[in-house]
Amino acid sequence: MDNAGKEREAVQLMAEAEKRVKASHSFLRGLFGGNTRIEEACEMYTRAANMFKMAKNWSAAGNAFCQAAKLHMQLQSKHDSATSFVDAGNAYKKADPQEAINCLNAAIDIYTDMGRFTIAAKHHITIAEIYETELVDIEKVCGRGEAAVRVTWRPRAGAEGESPATSPAASLQLGTASV
Repeated sequence: MDNAGKEREAVQLMAEAEKRVKASHSFLRGLFGGNTRIEEACEMYTRAANMFKMAKNWSAAGNAFCQAAKLHMQLQSKHDSATSFVDAGNAYKKADPQEAINCLNAAIDIYTDMGRFTIAAKHHITIAEIYETELVDIEKVCGRGEAAVRVTWRPRAGAEGESPATSPAASLQLGTASV
């Protein structure tokens, strides 16, 4: 199947997913199987996003992943939502860096809320890389690096008396960290 065919099929999947979401909002459907329709819509949005990726339509892929992420949140599936936001961010990186940052920030918020600080820090670094390469904003690059350190730094056991000025975070900010 060529790119145009994949894109057409992806558009059809998006339309079908939207129908499923609307159908899940009716009163009787909400009582009997509304979540099943939303789960099916999540799968359809994800399949559509992957087809858009194959067709190299990065904005449409990012949009479809965002739709899936929002539905995962509606289903109270935080991890799946964060994963979809990261996928959206990765797709948007190729077309719309600012929208990629918005999606990655949404994922960071979810991962931080879940206590997954290392993963959140990784995405702060990804945002810093976008600022560095795509948007060329060095001030924001530094801010994201500091945010990644803040998210992951915890006092070590036995590190009593370690002042904030001599903490690993402070040494990274001052450029004195040893390799």
